[in-house]
Amino acid sequence: MSVIYLDNNATTKVDPQVIEAMMPYLTEYYANPSSMHTFGGQLAKAVKTAREQVAALLGADESEIVFTSCGTEGDNAAIRAALLAQPEKRHIITTQVEHPAVLNVCKQLETQGYSVTYLSVNSQGQLDLDELEASLTGNTALVSIMYANNETGTIFPIEQIGLRVKERGALFHVDAVQAVGKIPLNMKTSTVDMLTMSGHKIHAPKGIGALYVRRGVRFRPLLIGGHQERGRRAGTENVPGIVGLGKAAELELLHLEEATARERRLRDRLEQTLLAKIPDCEVNGDPKNRLPNTTNIGFKYIEGEAILLLLNKHGICASSGSACTSGSLEPSHVLRAMGLPYTTLHGSIRFSLCRYTTDAEIDRVIEVMPEIVERLRALSPFKNDDAGWLQSQSLVNSH
Repeated sequence: MSVIYLDNNATTKVDPQVIEAMMPYLTEYYANPSSMHTFGGQLAKAVKTAREQVAALLGADESEIVFTSCGTEGDNAAIRAALLAQPEKRHIITTQVEHPAVLNVCKQLETQGYSVTYLSVNSQGQLDLDELEASLTGNTALVSIMYANNETGTIFPIEQIGLRVKERGALFHVDAVQAVGKIPLNMKTSTVDMLTMSGHKIHAPKGIGALYVRRGVRFRPLLIGGHQERGRRAGTENVPGIVGLGKAAELELLHLEEATARERRLRDRLEQTLLAKIPDCEVNGDPKNRLPNTTNIGFKYIEGEAILLLLNKHGICASSGSACTSGSLEPSHVLRAMGLPYTTLHGSIRFSLCRYTTDAEIDRVIEVMPEIVERLRALSPFKNDDAGWLQSQSLVNSH
């Protein structure tokens, strides 16, 4: 049974052209790019080319690109650099729906004397810009807000946010891990000071990412050591990964318009057909301002994990909008922040597409989902008492 992979917001298949570009640097060209000899110089040129390719995708200058190991490192580096550059400021603003790579750093910083404002979202997962405005003070060092949410695909008005942040003299960091390659970006005209991306979301390998740092922004490195990355990130360069990221960035830019239009068409067909065929389900997030490849659908009265297990039996890979673990009914922090009803919270599934997704794969999901939902609802006790038991358990778990 072949795999139908609709979990591309978690990770993506490495493009064959990316693998081909990387192979010489895993075999023939193995020198250290910082070495003075000609052999090492060949690798330094490959790193420079990749930096230019990533910069082109982001609409940035190649000197503004810092290679990292992943999105988590980029987020950590950006947040800590902003604070180190402004030691007199002790306030951070972020949102309740960020990735743990931002949220957990902020929570740790609160134990070190920093104050953090976690902006709320509405039922569509959108921010209230007036709340942001009211939260900004002269003590605000950094505002860190994701470009697009990984669970719902909701896109935030980043440039509108950035204008407000700049007026108050704070630095602006954007986790764009989900947005890069899905939304056209132009850092040259942007209000963003630092932006994080990760290779494995754009058909490059895991273990490589990049951080955009606007020229002129004071930056203190997270990793201390050698002079690599213009002194902004120490450590011998992961040349095969960097070359792979560069090639992936080139391909994303090449296919951006065509791929996003195709993914949106497939996503909409999947979503609209499921909503028509299956009663008591709804789309979570902002239906207008969202990533073209993402749909998060709440199937009322059933558990998302049960849906995923049955999808898996058909070879279909998706993900749950719930962060439940065995023995816990704790739902996704994103969906909870949106104030979704308990009847929907626990049965939410995210389907995330890519340029490899086919019409036949979408047809197969449409074929099996109604039967899966019907089967699980027949076993569910939740509908009869309007999910009161679920709600009572969630209240117990929250205390």
